[in-house]
Amino acid sequence: MKDFRCFIDGEWTDALSKETFESFDPFTGKVWANIPKCDGRDVDRAVSAARRAFDTGDWSKLNATQRGHLLRRLGDLIARDADHLAATEVQDNGKLYAEMRGQVGYMPQWFYYFAGMADKVEGAVQPIDKPDMFTYTRHEPVGVVAAITPWNSPLLLLTWKLAPALAAGCTMVIKPSEFTSASTLELMRLVEEAGFPKGVVNVITGFGQDVGEAISTHNGIDKIAFTGGEVSGRRIAQQATGNFKRMTLELGGKSAQLVFPDANLDNAVKGVVSGIFAATGQTCIAGSRLLVHRSIHDAFLEKFLELAKTARMGDPMEMTTQVGPVTTQPQFKRVLSMIDMAKAEGAEVAMGGRRADRPECGDGWFIEPTVFVGVRNDMRIAQEEVFGPVLSVIPFNEDEEAYQMANDTPYGLAAGVWTSDMARAFTAAKRLRAGTVWTNTYRAVSYMMPFGGFKNSGVGRESGQDAIYDFLETKSVWLAFNKDVPNPFVMR
Repeated sequence: MKDFRCFIDGEWTDALSKETFESFDPFTGKVWANIPKCDGRDVDRAVSAARRAFDTGDWSKLNATQRGHLLRRLGDLIARDADHLAATEVQDNGKLYAEMRGQVGYMPQWFYYFAGMADKVEGAVQPIDKPDMFTYTRHEPVGVVAAITPWNSPLLLLTWKLAPALAAGCTMVIKPSEFTSASTLELMRLVEEAGFPKGVVNVITGFGQDVGEAISTHNGIDKIAFTGGEVSGRRIAQQATGNFKRMTLELGGKSAQLVFPDANLDNAVKGVVSGIFAATGQTCIAGSRLLVHRSIHDAFLEKFLELAKTARMGDPMEMTTQVGPVTTQPQFKRVLSMIDMAKAEGAEVAMGGRRADRPECGDGWFIEPTVFVGVRNDMRIAQEEVFGPVLSVIPFNEDEEAYQMANDTPYGLAAGVWTSDMARAFTAAKRLRAGTVWTNTYRAVSYMMPFGGFKNSGVGRESGQDAIYDFLETKSVWLAFNKDVPNPFVMR
């Protein structure tokens, strides 16, 4: 058992209630850590600390280049401790160590990238149509930012918020998922070691009804950056209207992978398997709908099932494991209920469709990689996000039909296109209503490329140059040259 504490105003502290809650290892199903159970009073403490740091603290006196130096230092420390951070994340969320180590090893690049951007944010002189005026714009930090992060990739998805927000000059209050708080708290040890002033980054842990709502409604918070489900995102957006908080919302998806008849089938099979079964389907960009041309449907499905059935399940810390457990017990039950729902709708199970009953899975929350055929695009299994290792296969006849089906969901986060025809690839990129369109690859991300969704998949963008401006306000400055003020009753 490991006991964790919150990080508020540069100090390690218990929740004011002195209460804790348990964190479970998804592979064993056993408790491995105790986490502070915070409430609204702890939110007040964290927001007050972040507010002081932003308004009058040492952070407010640093210039952009100095902020960049701290970000680079934090990136170096993450690179140094990547093994430990990844192992902590695996114990808390059950995803593969091979994937988590890759994610954490890549995370420093976000801090390096935004460290370089910190002093490259430039205003502009405007060619104003007033001959006696000089005007320019400047970009200023939005203020105190609350980051609310999910349980599937806590550190990476926090990094997408933390790096640009700090580069912009904001301060942070972080609430990780109650299911996976440990790795975020471990990261705070590196924030402390890097030398960030007190109050710049704060972490409070607990449940949505106790902490999340207090954050969403708090008048001391200027912006919320949230990653999670559509229902939670909608609730946060409604609660945040009290003081018109700025928001970045990265929500769910029901992403389609489109396989055209001219595609390299072997590569497409690998890409579709990766898109849905890697990370146990627990990713917002999971390619959970396979739209495959009818002329190659049977040949593709045969190759796909042959590869998918070789997936090795078991201990996520083993480098040979390919599919790990579902992260939380409630999600485990939800995925199984959605599989039952799909069967009741008339979808046919081509593979899986049940809890994994294998010795190597032990008592963990494992679900067999599942493939449904005979699916219509209007079925719930084709419209609702499962967030588990479940794929719906739907044939199409014409390109336009594929685009219409791909777009015919409330979501628009990502899409995959498999074709050897570049004209078709460019057409698909234009026709698909999704924030990211991959062609002949899937699940590729970079600190250089913006990420976000259309429709119910969210608001705003993370990563890339666009991201830092989501943490900045634009100010217009007017300077008049005239000595005498003209008629005060007439707008100039």
